[in-house]
Amino acid sequence: MPAMPTRRQAPSIKHRSRRLFAMLWMSLALLPLVWWLLTPSGVTVQVVQKTWQLAIEIETLVEDHGSSWCDEVPTGVRVTLRRTMIDPSGVRTGPAEHCRYTGPQWRALHSAMAEGQAPALPHWPTASLPPLADPPQLGAERPGKRHERYEIQLRAASGQTWTCRLPLAHWQGVTPGLTFRLQVDRHGVAHCGSVPGPRSTDH
Repeated sequence: MPAMPTRRQAPSIKHRSRRLFAMLWMSLALLPLVWWLLTPSGVTVQVVQKTWQLAIEIETLVEDHGSSWCDEVPTGVRVTLRRTMIDPSGVRTGPAEHCRYTGPQWRALHSAMAEGQAPALPHWPTASLPPLADPPQLGAERPGKRHERYEIQLRAASGQTWTCRLPLAHWQGVTPGLTFRLQVDRHGVAHCGSVPGPRSTDH
């Protein structure tokens, strides 16, 4: 009579615990390597330049075309086409009127800009615009949104350079010639949050 195959016994609880602890210790041993790979390294850099740029959008009143649901058409425009359709968003139940229109709209077509570098102080450009008529006519211009950009240029002894954009208060507190350790990742990307703030004394 042939011998019956023996059934493979499941690992004991003690054996499984040993495997679990071994995996845990292996993970802990790899942590320093992961930390070394992911943590940015420091590079000694010097602030070689501080630049600023301030711009004001200049909006022009132009004849523009658009489309929307007829109950959302902007005031002061001329409806050129109406058609009935279903609202795909489901906000309007049943057929609703959709309009095409034309009329005066303010559009940012160019900007007034001022730029420079320290020690020159940042200042807004002068936008010399004629007074607006009431109501404004096509071709009229008015100041629109304002944009600010404050940057520092950094250089390492190797010649490698980085540019960091900072808030105004932070930018004002950084002096040209300042030397500090800049955090840079493994791909050479600078962590601009490591730039010393106005109250920092780290060099």
